[in-house]
Amino acid sequence: MKSIVKSLVLTPIISLAVPTIGFGQSDEITFHKDIQPILQRSCQNCHRSGGAGPMPLVNYEEVAPFAGLIEYKTGLRDRAGTMPPWYVEKDIGIQDFKADVSLSDEEIAAISTWARNGVPEGDSADAPEPLAFDDSIKWRAGEPDFVVKLAETTKLAGTSDWWGEIESVPTGMTEDRYVKSVEIVEVNDIDTTKAAGTVGGRYIFHHMLWGAGQVDEDGRLARGLEAPWPVHEVGRNADIFDEGAGRLLKADSWIYSDSVHLHASGVDTTGHLEIGFRFHPRDYQPKYRGSFVVTGNSVDISVVPNQDQQELHAYSVLNQHTKIIAFEPHLHAPGERMCLEMIWGHQRETLSCVGYDHNWVRTYQFADHAQPLIPRGAILHITGYMNNTENNLNIPDPRNWQGSGNASTSNMFLDLGLKVSLTETQFLEEMEERRNVLNLGRNDHVIGCPLCTVPLVAPSGTED
Repeated sequence: MKSIVKSLVLTPIISLAVPTIGFGQSDEITFHKDIQPILQRSCQNCHRSGGAGPMPLVNYEEVAPFAGLIEYKTGLRDRAGTMPPWYVEKDIGIQDFKADVSLSDEEIAAISTWARNGVPEGDSADAPEPLAFDDSIKWRAGEPDFVVKLAETTKLAGTSDWWGEIESVPTGMTEDRYVKSVEIVEVNDIDTTKAAGTVGGRYIFHHMLWGAGQVDEDGRLARGLEAPWPVHEVGRNADIFDEGAGRLLKADSWIYSDSVHLHASGVDTTGHLEIGFRFHPRDYQPKYRGSFVVTGNSVDISVVPNQDQQELHAYSVLNQHTKIIAFEPHLHAPGERMCLEMIWGHQRETLSCVGYDHNWVRTYQFADHAQPLIPRGAILHITGYMNNTENNLNIPDPRNWQGSGNASTSNMFLDLGLKVSLTETQFLEEMEERRNVLNLGRNDHVIGCPLCTVPLVAPSGTED
């Protein structure tokens, strides 16, 4: 398998006009029978009254006027601006992910055909049951067991971006508990019925790096003693930790952050972040140790003016057997794409390539049977593709050189995905389970597990 691929050329939308087998070569594609189920699964959670999307896409009258825009947005597939915002490239690397809301090529083709053939409504009897939305439920990973509310902050319209530290707050935890998932949502006073766009007009927090520390005998908050928790970024999905590697949230801990990025929304806005924790049972004990290997470079980045397809590279050597739970590219405005590659001996294998949009940051959690199992000594390699030209709508001025820094007009280049370390015994057990789950034979190959089909014990000779 080729380990590094050139940036894909977007397939012209005209090629989507012919639907593939499954929607019926001769049957007319209609809204109620074919399009509405797609919208329910992947669009309506945001595109509905009170949702984050700029227009509701629930009934025919709401959807039909935007058919051309929907065709264009879904046709972008895995590049900035695509809808739904899921950027995994479907022709390379691992394809099994949790909470994958992306559309298949067949569904994209059906949308294009419907839009180009006069947006037929069809028979309402073919429509699926309408979804019941509960606006009181704001947590995608499930209702939290415990919520920590951070301090309110106000960002005035027309003011410049701000980076800095926000007030630390006590969690109120009275006991140590292991966390199975964490999710952060912004709550603000923006009237979403009048807000423009989907990100800048609805939120004021772009990102927050944060941790949970404890106060010492002198009343000082101890920071940096524990690994940081997953970064909050605008549009980001929840973090679900490996079932065997829950994160510990200690009693009497405080939430702190010295790196918050605020931006104006277009109107004076007051808002705050809420951190929702879901816990394991009280008797839970983690099986694995978290691995905090971060592959990347945020020091000597150089992105020159008016040039596309600029590459950044970073490497890290794994000192322990490692299971990769999630891939999370982190770039800034010029970033368009990132690939994650494993190098093991003479093997080079691409684990995943994804597009990138600094307005909708995603973390991609591998399905349990597809989580890469990488032996110690292997090298993780990430390649970032940067576009500092006028064709990149996120670039304010492509004439500027860009280096490293926290601002969106500067750059970072990191994979922040979750990983866990495995002992020798655990590594062998995980590979054995993978062989059984996937029914692997000696001649099979599974992406991301170079030793899964290698004999564990070599023949030692015949006995007398």
